[in-house]
Amino acid sequence: MQSTIAESAEISGVELHGGKFTKLKMLPAEVNSGINFIRKDIADRNNIIKVIPSSVSSVLNCTTLSNTAGVTVSTVEHLLAALAAFGIDNINIEIDSNEVPAVDGSAEPFFKIIERAKIKQQSSPRRYVKVLKPVEISIDDSYAKIEPSDQLELDVTIDYDDKAIGIQNFKIAPNLKNFHDCIASARTFAKFDDVASLRACGLSRGGSLSNAIVVDKGKVLNSEGLRFDNEFARHKTLDLMGDLYVGGPVIGRVTTFKGGHKLNHALQVALYGSSDTWKFINL
Repeated sequence: MQSTIAESAEISGVELHGGKFTKLKMLPAEVNSGINFIRKDIADRNNIIKVIPSSVSSVLNCTTLSNTAGVTVSTVEHLLAALAAFGIDNINIEIDSNEVPAVDGSAEPFFKIIERAKIKQQSSPRRYVKVLKPVEISIDDSYAKIEPSDQLELDVTIDYDDKAIGIQNFKIAPNLKNFHDCIASARTFAKFDDVASLRACGLSRGGSLSNAIVVDKGKVLNSEGLRFDNEFARHKTLDLMGDLYVGGPVIGRVTTFKGGHKLNHALQVALYGSSDTWKFINL
C-alpha cells in the first residue's frame, strides 16, 4: 500500500553547491499525489516541481529537477534515497531555495527525521516499475544494465585513479534496515584537485570536510577518516537508489560500472523509452 509521513519534519543546512543556508520542511500528502517539491521562495509562477523522470533537467554533479516554468531544485538524490528506503510515495517538500541542504553529505540526517515523523499507511495500492527485459547502456568507459528481478538489487563498481578510492564494489538488495546500516551514512566525496574547478563552475561552494570526503594523493583529508572501508562505492549506491526513485519504486537488478548521475539518468531514459522493457504493477 502507498504511504506518507504521519507528522511534518524539518531540516536545514548549507547547500553543497550553492553554499546558501536552506530550510526544508516535509509534510504529509494525499494518496496518489506523489512526491512534490514546493519552492516557498517563489510566488510569481508555478513553484511546484513533481518528482517524475520528465522533470530531470540536469545531471551535472547532482540531480536537478525542474518544472515547465523553469523553477528548479537540485541535489535531491540523498533525500530521495531516504524516501525510497521508507517506501514513501506521497509527500510535499517545502524548501526556501533551489537546493536541498547537504547536512553531512549523506542520507542519514534525512533518514533520522523521517523516522521521527513516522510512516502512515494509505488506502491505495502502491505502483511499482517492473523491469521486463534487460536494458544496457554505455557512456565512454562507464556502463549500466537493468534487468528483471523479483526485488530491487544494486551492484555498483567504481574505479578512480586516486589510491584512496581505487576500485571498489558494493552490492545490496535494499530494505529499511540495511539501508540504514549499510549506505545511509555514506558521504559524498571529491578529489582535492577537482574542488577549485568545481567552484569555478559555480559548484561545491558549500562543500567542506563537514559535508564531504575529500581525498588527495592517496590520502583521506578528513580527520575522522572513513565510515566504511568502501564508503565511496556505498555512496555511489546511495546516489543510484535516489536517482532511480525519480521514476518510483523499481523491481529489477541494476549493475553499474564507473557510474554517476549522468549514467543513472541515461539508464532511466533508455528503460522508459521503450514500452516493452517495463510495466507498472500494483502491490
